[in-house]
Amino acid sequence: MSLLARPAVAAFAAKAMQRIASVASRRAGGPGSAAAWRARLPEYACATRELTVPTAYGPARAVLYLPAGDGTPPPPVHVNFHGGGYVLPQIELDDALCRCIAVEAGVAVLNVDYVVAPQHPFPAPPRQAYEIVRWVAGHGGEHGWDGDRLSVGGQSAGGGLAAAVARQALEEGGPSIALQVLHYPPLDLATAARDKRAAIARPMLRPWMADVFDSAYIPDPKRRADRLASPANPSDTADLRGIAPAFVVTAEFDLLKSEGVAYADRLRTAGSLVGHHDVGGADHGYDTGDEARAREVYPLIAARVRQAFAAEGSEGAAEGAV
Repeated sequence: MSLLARPAVAAFAAKAMQRIASVASRRAGGPGSAAAWRARLPEYACATRELTVPTAYGPARAVLYLPAGDGTPPPPVHVNFHGGGYVLPQIELDDALCRCIAVEAGVAVLNVDYVVAPQHPFPAPPRQAYEIVRWVAGHGGEHGWDGDRLSVGGQSAGGGLAAAVARQALEEGGPSIALQVLHYPPLDLATAARDKRAAIARPMLRPWMADVFDSAYIPDPKRRADRLASPANPSDTADLRGIAPAFVVTAEFDLLKSEGVAYADRLRTAGSLVGHHDVGGADHGYDTGDEARAREVYPLIAARVRQAFAAEGSEGAAEGAV
């Protein structure tokens, strides 16, 4: 075991990373600042406002992105969970993606600042994420969206949380989710990063990063096979028929690509995969530094969200005609 894989050391390192990210976020206009993230892809502009979602894990701050129009009828809603290894509370990272989805798909987007480790280790983040989605489904009338028309998604760790939300919705009987968008997600924490292989010698995600993230998030390695953390691990053999339709995006050089592909195959077998897009020549987190690639992939995600709700509308019309 490496030193960074020791839970106490990983927790210390994770908190140091949080402090560094917090300082960078507050630095006016500097790289990694909240203002710099919000300045990306300016062609996607929409109104925003902040909300607070009550949960058993404390109030969760969220930013609501609203599509153009007068809100009549209220638009569907897409709940987004940001990345950051389940450790970094970097909600601004996904600002450009959320604006693109709101504009291109014509939906309200709620970007959630969920609890992170080591302060809130597993299973707090996926449990809170599910609470948030249930709240979103039940409170649309108060905030301007249609909670009966709901999708979820996320990048990196956020994709893992979106998958966990869809799994809990399947097990708990709702809410109904039109689409889960899983963008280069970690879906097998039970397999050590050192046992994973990327298509290039030095991928962006390094084993030492995984040691910090995984050990801070789930200190007990035996718990990392839990279905809310590792649905792509072979140990999870549950029947997934009926789980929310999924659009999976992987990156060619990403250390996590194989588990994304494995889960896409599992969803295909369950009849729930609506698409798998592999971004050629790209690594984990490619979109945060490559504006051209972001402009290529974000509209694809938005199109899938739009299509999911269009399909729901068609089914509803067909049912009404019977």
